[in-house]
Amino acid sequence: MNKKMKAFYHLPGLFEFYELYRVFLPLFRERREWFYDWCEIGSVYGAPADCLWGGGRVGFGEEQPEKVAAFMREQGISARLTFSNSLLRREHLADKRCNALCALFENGGAEQNGVIISSDLLLDHIRRTYPGFYFVSSTTKVLTGFQQLKEELDRPEFRFVVPDFRLNHAVDRLHILSERQKQKVEFLCNECCWFDCPDRKACYENVSRKNLGEDCPDHRCVSPTAHRGYRFSDAMRNPGFIGIQDIQNVYLPGGFSHFKIEGRGLGSALILEFLLYYMTRPEKQLEVREEIYLDSTLDLF
Repeated sequence: MNKKMKAFYHLPGLFEFYELYRVFLPLFRERREWFYDWCEIGSVYGAPADCLWGGGRVGFGEEQPEKVAAFMREQGISARLTFSNSLLRREHLADKRCNALCALFENGGAEQNGVIISSDLLLDHIRRTYPGFYFVSSTTKVLTGFQQLKEELDRPEFRFVVPDFRLNHAVDRLHILSERQKQKVEFLCNECCWFDCPDRKACYENVSRKNLGEDCPDHRCVSPTAHRGYRFSDAMRNPGFIGIQDIQNVYLPGGFSHFKIEGRGLGSALILEFLLYYMTRPEKQLEVREEIYLDSTLDLF
């Protein structure tokens, strides 16, 4: 692996797991030798509960936005608002709470803050009204076609594009991308969704409807293992999974640097497992666990 190449992880739960990151992010900075020297934190993303513009997952983060914004500025890490509702209409653009979040997070301090977005209508509104953000094209667009991905990568509005996880290992096609295009690709590493799922876009649209307050039934997952819920061990067996050996030996040497960890709808104990696996040296994982678990203010289950 080229020692100059770094992996930048984009972590879940800006609002949802604030208490976990309140301990972990300073630990990552102060005990840097406990963590792989080839990785950095690119951003933390999420949305508060009952967020009209939210998508992907129904948010449950209850932390005060002012505290979150101040903490991320203090840590010098980019905060991303997950505004990936794909079904917004023009009247939704006036939502006071979401506009207030934009006003609060637009100035990220040393690190620019971003917005993960699906709707072009919302993209135009935020670009015009809050020009301080950068933008990430959301995986909720379900870009499964390689030509679709290339066209999205060529859109100048987006700094990053998250393709559908089923393109993760299309290495022969990914390697023909230009260097500029490669640096815009952000791979979703640990998706547990059924690889052959025909309803992924419909599932995301169901979440968008719920965030809009529409009275609609829950989406019925057709995965043969849906009853198991999310298990990291299942995600590791998923054909789209990207592990640390893949990152070190395939993606970084191939010119790809950005990796998204999913998990906003999971528990903080499982998020910690992701942080241990993807970022922490094996011989130091116990120390990291102890530092986290022994913080009496945290409830990880």
